[in-house]
Amino acid sequence: MKKARKLQDVEKGTAKYGPTIFADLTEDEFGVRLNSKPWDLSIRPKDNAVIPQDPAPKAWDWRDHGVVTPVKNQGSCGSCWAFSTTGNVEGQWAIKKQKLVSLSEQELVDCDKVDQGCNGGLPSQAYDAIMKLGGLETEKEYGYKGYDEKCFFKKSDVAAKINGSVKISENEDDMAAWLAKNGPISIGINAFAMQFYMGGIAHPWKIFCNPKKLDHGVLIVGYGVEGSKPYWIIKNSWGESWGEKGYYLLYRGGGVCGVNTMCTSATVP
Repeated sequence: MKKARKLQDVEKGTAKYGPTIFADLTEDEFGVRLNSKPWDLSIRPKDNAVIPQDPAPKAWDWRDHGVVTPVKNQGSCGSCWAFSTTGNVEGQWAIKKQKLVSLSEQELVDCDKVDQGCNGGLPSQAYDAIMKLGGLETEKEYGYKGYDEKCFFKKSDVAAKINGSVKISENEDDMAAWLAKNGPISIGINAFAMQFYMGGIAHPWKIFCNPKKLDHGVLIVGYGVEGSKPYWIIKNSWGESWGEKGYYLLYRGGGVCGVNTMCTSATVP
């Protein structure tokens, strides 16, 4: 509670910090839900995303356009990277094929041999794994267990395929323009303040969430402005009882918590 109070005392946004479902965990216990080591910022797709030249709409939310599945729950497994990846592919597939399908994170936890399953991974690497495997099965066919097991992937059950990946500009105006035109963005973030986040637009001091030390994979599904505060709408994978019904609103425009440093997307054929 002292940590939550400290965050609250210096909060620059409208966020409330307090007794969340994770507030009683030690840093190590909470860390199980994150990557075991910070993301390697040099591992990203080779191709640059094309940024639309038209100005972005003032606000945009892909949840209103039927391309975002309900909030999922990774449990006590550091598979956030897999949820960030599937969320992005679900969006890309739904926009391209006009069909929203919930895709399997467990397939990535079990069958992606470059990443470390419940000990963490990177969306940039997961895209390559999906292409090598031949696609993703549905959540229904390859359900989530929340622990590492052997790979049960069946190529005949593939429900979505990708043919590449792109890195997206670190400029947050460019990110918004790309997102509004192309779909939700997979990102990495420093999750320190998220342990105590209860709602509102979060804008923690840099000292509490080093933008160079990303440890959690999430999905930007939209953005907006409240009063004078622009914000991102971020889908998390800790269930609907956390944050804003499973979502995190984060100040947009200051590179807060490294939100703009590892922005990527799959491409769909």
